[in-house]
Amino acid sequence: MTASLARYTKDLRPLAAVIGYAALVLVLVAIGLGAVTDLMARRAAVAEAQDRLDRLQGRKPATPGEAAGQDDRAGSPFLEGPSLTVAGAVLMQRVAAAAERADGRILSSRVELEAAPFGPDFVAVTAALELRQPELQNLLYDLEAGQPYLFVRQLAVQPGQDEGSGAGALRVTLTVYGRWQGAS
Repeated sequence: MTASLARYTKDLRPLAAVIGYAALVLVLVAIGLGAVTDLMARRAAVAEAQDRLDRLQGRKPATPGEAAGQDDRAGSPFLEGPSLTVAGAVLMQRVAAAAERADGRILSSRVELEAAPFGPDFVAVTAALELRQPELQNLLYDLEAGQPYLFVRQLAVQPGQDEGSGAGALRVTLTVYGRWQGAS
C-alpha cells in the first residue's frame, strides 16, 4: 500500500505544479490589471482637471451639458462694474443676499475700496450680522461658492444677545473679498 501511495503522490506532483503555476499567473495578471486600472483612473482624473482648468482660464468653452448643471458657476469670476465703487456695491449686494438666504440680518456693514491686502483691484466688505448657528455654514458656502469668486478672510463668531433673537443666535463679523475685473 505504501508503494501505491508513493506512486499516486508522484503522479500528482506535476499536476500540483501546474495548478500552482496557473494560480501564480492569475494572481500576477490580477495585480497587473489592478495597476493598469488605477493608472487609467488617475489619467482620467488628470484629464478632467486639465479640462476644468482650461475652461476656468477661458481657453475652452463649457460644454452645453455642463452649463445646465452648473448654474452657480455661470458668469464672470470677477466683480463686475464700470468702477471700483460699483464693484463694491455689487459685493455688498451679494453679501446682503447671502445673509438673507441664511435667515440672518445685517447689523452693520462697510465697503473697503482701498488698502486691500491683495492689491488695488480687490474690494472688501466687512459686515456684522446676526443669524442662527445652523445657518452659519450655509452662509459661508453661499459666499464662497459660485461666481464671482469671493472668499472670507476674517471671521469672528460670538454668542448673540438673547433679546428676542432666538436660541442659538450668533453675532458674526466677517470680511469678504472679491476682485474687480477692471474697466472694460
